[in-house]
Amino acid sequence: MSLFPAEPLHLLCMGVNYRTTAVAERERFSVSASQLPGALAELKAVPGVEECVLLSTCNRVELYCWTADPGRTAETLSQDFLRRRSASGLLCAAFERREDAAALAHLARVAAGLDSLVLGETEIFGQLKTAYATALNAGVTARNANRSFQKIFSIGKKVRSNTRITSGPTSVGAAAVQMAQDMLGSLQGRNILVVGAGEVARTTAQSLHSRGAESIFVANRSYDRAQALAEEVGGRVIRFAEWVPYLEHIDIVIVSTASPVYVVSPPVLERVQRVRQRPLFLIDLSVPRNVDPACAGVEQVSVYNMDAMEAATEATRIARRAACGLAEQMIADWVSTEGAELLPAVCAPAELQVHPAIL
Repeated sequence: MSLFPAEPLHLLCMGVNYRTTAVAERERFSVSASQLPGALAELKAVPGVEECVLLSTCNRVELYCWTADPGRTAETLSQDFLRRRSASGLLCAAFERREDAAALAHLARVAAGLDSLVLGETEIFGQLKTAYATALNAGVTARNANRSFQKIFSIGKKVRSNTRITSGPTSVGAAAVQMAQDMLGSLQGRNILVVGAGEVARTTAQSLHSRGAESIFVANRSYDRAQALAEEVGGRVIRFAEWVPYLEHIDIVIVSTASPVYVVSPPVLERVQRVRQRPLFLIDLSVPRNVDPACAGVEQVSVYNMDAMEAATEATRIARRAACGLAEQMIADWVSTEGAELLPAVCAPAELQVHPAIL
């Protein structure tokens, strides 16, 4: 047993999100589910990182690290881990940095849905739990991270249960469906294709079904997963290799896959549109993007990605702002009481810092 007490660990959060960066910038740092264990091992190997969790979603990529020296560790992360993870080798100027109380408050806001594109959305809570479970299974968490996340899940649930922050559409998928309904007028009698069968695709298909969509098609690389989702919403399955020809009969396509490359390109749509000769709407909920932005140049084709979702969800944000004050106060009270038990006694609340770009 050591004769000296262990040095207290500080919570350091670094990340980018939809508020500070466009999707083209965020996708450079995106980490897929299959890549996450390797990325966590790489993150844990950074000098100064004692425990860590990595959250990568369509709206954010954030690192949560416990370290004895947050300043030095942040610099090492910038120069080493983040530079290597970025496809261009550069760290974007909007990479935010928070420490201790500010980092803890931010994490609580993320869990409660207060920092989401769709205010109060529920998907992020499940994504956060998955990110923590992956880190736990990878052996990169210990006492500090484990205690922090258990309490974070508790305050996240409390905020959602005691405020109206979740009233109305509560997911990116639901917001995409609202956009589809706004564009088409009614979903009844429309042919809608969902490409993907992950969590976002699942909530999107469920929302389509609840809004009265009767003709839902599902395509996914895993036929079994596509079949399970289609059965859940009363839809039909299209084999992934065969979904493009079906576009001649589809009114709107919602894409949410983990493909590292574009799955829809202009030449394909040009051939399809020569036959269709009517509007085709594509909503890309993938990060990295799966629909080539150049598809918007094809005649009668409209393309919307995650950046467009912010405008589409403005009405929901307005409706929920009244609940924000209470939710924010609940988190502030929690950080100063229960949350304070998770932080070193010597630390003071840290203000938001924006990390400089690496040129």
